[in-house]
Parts: sequence; C-alpha cells; structure tokens
Amino acid sequence: MIPSAVQTPASRSAEAAHRRNGRLALVSSYIGSSLEMYDFLLYGTAASLVFPSLFFAGVDPAVAVALSFVTLAAGYVARPVGGIVFGHFGDRLGRKKMLVVTMGMMGAVSILVGLLPTAAQIGIAAPIALVTLRIVQGIAMGGEWAGATLMSMEHSKPERRGLGASIAVSGGPSGAVLATLVLGAFALLPEEDFMAWGWRVPFLLSLVLLAVGLFLRIRVKESPDFEKARSSEPEHRGIPLVQVLRRYPTEVALSVVGGLAPLFMQSLLATFALGYAVQVGHGRSDALLMLTIANAVHIFTIPAAAMLSDKLGRRNVMVAGAVLGVAGIWPMFALIDSGSTWLMLLGFIIGNPLVQALMYGPMGAWIGEMFSTKTRYTGLSLSYQLATTLGAGFAPLIANALVQADGGSTTLLAAFFGLLCVISALAFFLAKDRKATED
Repeated sequence: MIPSAVQTPASRSAEAAHRRNGRLALVSSYIGSSLEMYDFLLYGTAASLVFPSLFFAGVDPAVAVALSFVTLAAGYVARPVGGIVFGHFGDRLGRKKMLVVTMGMMGAVSILVGLLPTAAQIGIAAPIALVTLRIVQGIAMGGEWAGATLMSMEHSKPERRGLGASIAVSGGPSGAVLATLVLGAFALLPEEDFMAWGWRVPFLLSLVLLAVGLFLRIRVKESPDFEKARSSEPEHRGIPLVQVLRRYPTEVALSVVGGLAPLFMQSLLATFALGYAVQVGHGRSDALLMLTIANAVHIFTIPAAAMLSDKLGRRNVMVAGAVLGVAGIWPMFALIDSGSTWLMLLGFIIGNPLVQALMYGPMGAWIGEMFSTKTRYTGLSLSYQLATTLGAGFAPLIANALVQADGGSTTLLAAFFGLLCVISALAFFLAKDRKATED
C-alpha cells in the first residue's frame, strides 16, 4: 500500500471506495442473514403454535405437532441441495449474483406462506403446498448463509476475518429479535384473531427486509478474493464439488461434526424451547419477550466470540463453548422449569448468548479458512448445510421425542446435547486452526 503521506488523489479515492464497498458488503450480508433467521423463526414458531391446527387438522394433537415439525425438517433436508447448487455457481460466477437470487427466493417464499390457504379451505393441498414452499425456502437458505458469510469474510483483513464473517452470522439473532418482537405483538391478539389472520402478517412483513436487502446487494461489488482468484485463472477447471470432495474430505467431515452442537442449540431455542416454556406454565407473550431479550444479547456475543478467536485461535474459543455446553444445559432447563420469568430469561441467555455464541461465532471463519478461494463457497456451503440438516433440522423432532419418552422430563434431552458437545469438541480439537488458507 502507498504510504498515506505520498498517496495520490486517485489512490486515496480508490482506497475510500474500497472501504465503502467493504462496509456495504458487511451490511448487505448482515441484512440477508437477518432475513434468513426472521423467516426461519417465523416458520419454526408457526410450526409449533399455528400449523398443527390449521394445516394438520383432524389428527391427534401430538401427531399434528410432529407432522408440523416434519415440514420444518423438510426445509433443512433441502439445504444441502441448495448449498451444492449455489456453491457451484458461486465459485464459478461469483458470490454477489448468487446472493441476489437466494435473497429473492427466501423473501418470496415467506410472503407466499403468509398468503397460503389452510386445510379447511383447500384440504390436503394446503399441507402439500406448505411443504413445497418450505423445500424451496430450504434450497435458497442453503446458498444464503455461506455466500453472506464469505462476502463479509473476504472483504475483511486477514487478521480480522473471524470478526468479518461473524457480522453476517450475527444477523441471525437480529432477525430472531425482529421476528419475536413482531410475533409477540400479534400474540397479544385474541386467540381467534391470531389464528384467523394475525399469524400471517409477520410473514407478509418480510417484504420490507427483502426490499432493503435486495437494494443493498445489487449495489455491492464482488468479493475481492474471488476477483483475484478469477484473474489468476479465468477459466475454472473441474467441478467445485468434485474438487472439494477430492481435496478436502477430512475438512468437510470435521466441519459437519463441529457444527452439530451449536446448530442443535440454535434450533432448540428457536423452536422447541418456546413451546416447552409455554407448556410448563409460562405465558406465550412472556416467553417470546424473554427470548427476544436473550437474542438481543446474542447479537453482540457472536462477534465478541469471533474477535476472541482472531486473537486466541478458533479452536480455543470453540472448545470452551463446548465445555460450557456440557455443564450449562442442565441449569438452562432447570431455570426454564422454575416458573420464574426472569430465571427463564437467564436460562435462555445460557443457551444462546453464552454456549451457542462461543461455538458459533467463529464458525464461519473456521470452516471458510479450510478451503481455497476457488472452492470456498462450495466447501463452506456443503459443510455448513450438512451440519445444519443433521444438527438443527431434526432438533425439534428429537427434542420432542426425548421429552415424550422421558415422561415430560428434559433429562434425556440434556444428556443428548451434552453428548453432541463432546463430539463437536473433538472436531474442534482435531481440525487445523488456520488464520488464512493459501490458494
């Protein structure tokens, strides 16, 4: 870089434009991740509170809840497909183009869910349409997370890539805060109004996030890492997925295993825990408010954990989160069971802002640094989405089954999550702790 004392007006202008584009990339990635979690949490909450009676009417209530969670899982099963498809074209054509497509798809699906007729109106076509939309949304989300994370990470300095990647990641709890605030407001409606139309409005309001996000994404420039890689080798050789599986099988496996515990916790608190809190006696509005406060704290602890990983190493911070998860899951459920609203909040804070953030905050950079620029979108997408499908996609079903098998107790569920933390910690420990990857 030219020293500031001898910089020309042209070089200063170019540097200023580079900084502006970097900030724009961070903001657009942040909003995209916010929209992703907003849509996810709306769907997850509706799957717990609304969909069983509106789309799966006429069956046993417990079966209806299980079927509703199956539709949630269907989207997760579709995510690896989206990760592979968008990862392929993201490595071939660029991150920006894919992110515009994924955001448009996610927003459109959310709006259509808000307009979807119920089973009482169109019969069996209603749950079929719901599952179809969820699969389309899952495909879009499969490409969104990795692309947004890479745009933030690749616009950051090498020594701050953990923090850069986490800006996109922190959009998750931001979207959760927004979703729970909106849901909380409409949950105050009389039950009949909420079930008739109130649950639809939050889905339709995603149009606002979609419009802002697309405006920013169209303006942002391509990742400098991608442009550099493309200029050094204009013609891509081979299929990115084949290259990833051939060159990085161990990295993919460790990434998937490492993601199991933090993603299970993320899904557990976003879906199952809300319904569980209501089941043990908390008011729906109180539970939503406490979850909102915990998610607001989570916005800041994710980048804080990532900053620590930039200084102390990804492995050290993520292993610490896994250890805390083994110890913290028991008091988390005990606090939710206590009957106290404020103790419930403390339980939620243990779950996401502490345990999950320590493992999840550095995760985007931890996985991304394992792959070369030419295969990074595919490698990150494939690894993360497989981990999401296995760790988060079936979390509500697993949690529901374990609690039912244990007679309503969370002992088996807590033990299961503790085991996941041990398994993920082994992956964190075995993976090479890299601050950058050579192409």
